[in-house]
Amino acid sequence: MKMQFQTTQSHADPDVIDFGLGHPGDELLPRAILQEAAALRLAQTDASLLQYGWEQGDGYFRHALANFLSSRYHVPVEMEHLFVSAGASQALDLICTLYTQPGDVIFVEEPTYFLALRIFADHRLTVVPAPTDADGLDVDALEEALQRHRPVLLYTIPTHQNPAGFTLPLERRQRLVELAEAHDFLIVADEVYHLLSYDAAPPPPLASFAATGRVLGLGSFSKILAPGLRLGWIQAAPQHMHRLSTSGLLDSGGGLNPFTSGLVRVVLEQGWQDAYLNHLHEVYRQRIDALDSALQEHFEGVVDYARPTGGYFFWLRLPETVDAENLLRAALAHKVGFRPGVRFSGCGDLRNCLRISFAYYAPELLQEGMLRLKRSLESAYPEL
Repeated sequence: MKMQFQTTQSHADPDVIDFGLGHPGDELLPRAILQEAAALRLAQTDASLLQYGWEQGDGYFRHALANFLSSRYHVPVEMEHLFVSAGASQALDLICTLYTQPGDVIFVEEPTYFLALRIFADHRLTVVPAPTDADGLDVDALEEALQRHRPVLLYTIPTHQNPAGFTLPLERRQRLVELAEAHDFLIVADEVYHLLSYDAAPPPPLASFAATGRVLGLGSFSKILAPGLRLGWIQAAPQHMHRLSTSGLLDSGGGLNPFTSGLVRVVLEQGWQDAYLNHLHEVYRQRIDALDSALQEHFEGVVDYARPTGGYFFWLRLPETVDAENLLRAALAHKVGFRPGVRFSGCGDLRNCLRISFAYYAPELLQEGMLRLKRSLESAYPEL
């Protein structure tokens, strides 16, 4: 009998439609592209991708990445401003290691990415939630909070925010950088969803302000190619490149992911990343349509939400009487799951909110999942 072992972080029960899964389904992953990229790169006589890597990251890969980002961001990106990381999460952890000390105050959006809160807890940082509205971070409220706190850094997801989906307007991005300069803190901009824009183009990424020295922009191939690659980047000013590249981690192990970046360089140079990203846009537009239609059919007048224009998620606000963690217990009995809003709160709030992802399932399963969620709500809160 063939032995089977778990190989992936999340396990999708085939009987459960789990809207909590924040990644693409296996059928969307670009196996053929990466097989061809590996064959092309390994056929070359240059074996450098099998050596310890240059600390800032392979120069040929960073050159290809800079060209790709310049085209997609519609603003110039210099390869000298790019540092290769093992995904955005590892980049965030490295930034916390190098730029913070236990007890330091950091600002986060309310709500924010729940697993970033875990990283901040690992570093024993003091998290202060900052208010948001339909356009993202409330910069006026942030300015008031800066009279009471002296943060070392602010963590923001400015484009197609996880979980709330909002996109920070250009004027607020500019003001945020001005506040960082005036109050001497760093902005860590998690921009992994910036390239997943399905309608109008968003404002330029916050990383386009990197020359100020106040912004560290995080990007990743996890959302635009494949999560298992564990390949990302930090875009920042040259003084940050030096600090990142001379850390003990890089002294010991060399540059991060030289093998993977060697393969993805081929994907970029051949234009396959552009084609695959365009394909993802088409697929995710269809899934947004399916989920939006199902929400209107089953939850009209009960759930408040904004149709997302990018990213992976719908952010649902239920009546104040609903506790999403209690609803989740009922939902699992109906073979459907999601992420309760309280997990995205820096202060234990947002209990009547929940996050659902459209990335993993095909439209028919998204619609079936919404029907199950409706039945769950009816069973747990029959008065609604």
